[in-house]
Amino acid sequence: MKRTLLLTVLAFVLCSVVVSQTPAPPATHLKVGMQAPDFTLNDTAGKPVKLSDFRGKKNVVLAFYVFAFTGG
Repeated sequence: MKRTLLLTVLAFVLCSVVVSQTPAPPATHLKVGMQAPDFTLNDTAGKPVKLSDFRGKKNVVLAFYVFAFTGG
């Protein structure tokens, strides 16, 4: 019984530490429906591409895959 209680308390403390160290998301002035600010990212060939290059020509979808292609 003591061991179970100790493990429960330890798990709670560890979870509290992890949650307290999680950074808050950055503040933004952007709202739904607003035009996205211009930015530049590299494409798969390493060539810089600006968002404004597509404005009025095509729809743009950004997808972020955490740890994709990193082996992690």
